[in-house]
Amino acid sequence: MWSFFVPILTYICAVKKNIHIILISLIFSVILWGSISLSNDYFTTIDVKLKLVNFPEGYTTGSQLPERVTVKIRGNGWKLIAVTLGADVEYVVSAQGDSGRKYVNLYNFLIDNQWISHGIEVIDISPDTLSFFVERIISKKVKIVPDFAIDFKPGYGLASPAEIFPDSTVVFGPVSIIRNMNEVKTELIRFENLDGKKIQQVALKDRQGLSYENRVIRVALDVQKIIEKNLDHLQVEVLDVPADRDVVLLPNRLSISVRGGIEILGKLNTSDIKTFVHYRDVVLDTVGSISPRIELPENISLVFSRPERLRYIIKKFN
Repeated sequence: MWSFFVPILTYICAVKKNIHIILISLIFSVILWGSISLSNDYFTTIDVKLKLVNFPEGYTTGSQLPERVTVKIRGNGWKLIAVTLGADVEYVVSAQGDSGRKYVNLYNFLIDNQWISHGIEVIDISPDTLSFFVERIISKKVKIVPDFAIDFKPGYGLASPAEIFPDSTVVFGPVSIIRNMNEVKTELIRFENLDGKKIQQVALKDRQGLSYENRVIRVALDVQKIIEKNLDHLQVEVLDVPADRDVVLLPNRLSISVRGGIEILGKLNTSDIKTFVHYRDVVLDTVGSISPRIELPENISLVFSRPERLRYIIKKFN
């Protein structure tokens, strides 16, 4: 029985001793095979970024153009690898130095794109033509609007509106776009499971033909635990009562519940809240009771007030 295993064990030991030689031979064979294979011509299709250049000074375009073009090429395998695995290439197209409507054929700019070297043949470009309008650049100061996607930890939320610095910027671009622009958005900002204050820098949304005085802004989020707080015995005033009149409210005090960030409500006093009715609203009432008005500090919301309506008596002095 042992005589059967002896040759096998001997072979395994021999292989282990020469494993490095076997691996080197295998690697060399793969390199040799690859070298021979990549010497042949192949076809491939790549997406490259479209870049317009040579605008007249003080001019640009706001036309909607594709961000990338699809180029089908043929060439030596080594050259195709250099193109596809190298730096992100661009397909450069000249605006041809004057203003107005342009119609250009992308095949006319092959020589301007140095990555299309000798030995690489362009078979197809899609799209193969572009139409755009070259127009004067103007500037305008506009509001910055953050684009949020926020997920809060349960029980938490924004205690106050997001703070943006700066809150506006000067935008430079084609007159057809800038004259109707009143705001500019940031790139989408995603936050997950927030339970505390957050400060982050974010770029303004990129758009063809536009540039910004401030490309990057700072966004601050005041995230707090959101709670409710009850306030009782708030006196309701009657405003603008004529000198020969008096209005008695029944009752003349309210209990309210408010919602907000824990730090904000922790500093809240009854003196920060105004509860009132206008004499004019009392006079115009037709049902015998009136809803009080409640003014709360910024970033605090009303949950409920009790009672919701107040009865009244109007007294007239002689």
